Amino acid sequence: MRRYLAAALLLLAVIAGAAYVGDNYDASDAARTAMQHGVHYGHAQAFVPEEIRAGLIFYPGGKVDHAAYAPLMLALRDRGILSLLVDMPLDLAVLDMKAADGLRQLYPQVERWMIGGHSLGGAMAASYLSDHTDEYDALVLLGAYSTADLSRTNLSVLSVYGTQDGVLNREKYEKCRGNYPQQFVEVVIEGGCHAYFGDYGEQKGDGAASISREAQIEQTADAIEALLK
Repeated sequence: MRRYLAAALLLLAVIAGAAYVGDNYDASDAARTAMQHGVHYGHAQAFVPEEIRAGLIFYPGGKVDHAAYAPLMLALRDRGILSLLVDMPLDLAVLDMKAADGLRQLYPQVERWMIGGHSLGGAMAASYLSDHTDEYDALVLLGAYSTADLSRTNLSVLSVYGTQDGVLNREKYEKCRGNYPQQFVEVVIEGGCHAYFGDYGEQKGDGAASISREAQIEQTADAIEALLK
């Protein structure tokens, strides 16, 4: 009887896991078109400016098609930032936290590097960074927070979120403030929401944005560029 019960529980877990993974957010047609401006490297897409000022490795949000962030990557490219957008297994950064390994070496001429991501991707990028603090200059968190303690590092940390973000856990966000170093910058986008860092439609539980997706992406790119100054 116990054997059948265990088998039934396992089957339910598999079904639940399949349902969770299958309910992903697809990139819009416009975002997929923007992906064509990148250079493909295995599990990453590079968006390369004519003159590179710095590099950014970017982890996508949980269950979000990485192509959804191509518009943001193009906005960063226009500001001289080389962006490497990572394609995660099953669209979950938690399944390959070390996806950044080897990506900086693709562009050895770049001296300044940032790593970051959106939502779950930002949290996983922060966890990865905690073991590679000597390889990066900054962490970029979009609608995300770091559970890893980076307070004793010389890193710059940028946190960007929208006032209408209904997905970001504000209580945990506040509790994690002590994990950041002195060089911590917070940018709050008035009217911005959780989903508008990418282009994948509306997200369950999110608030209603009062600005356009394009405006939020531009403000986010401006905030990231400001780290270079």
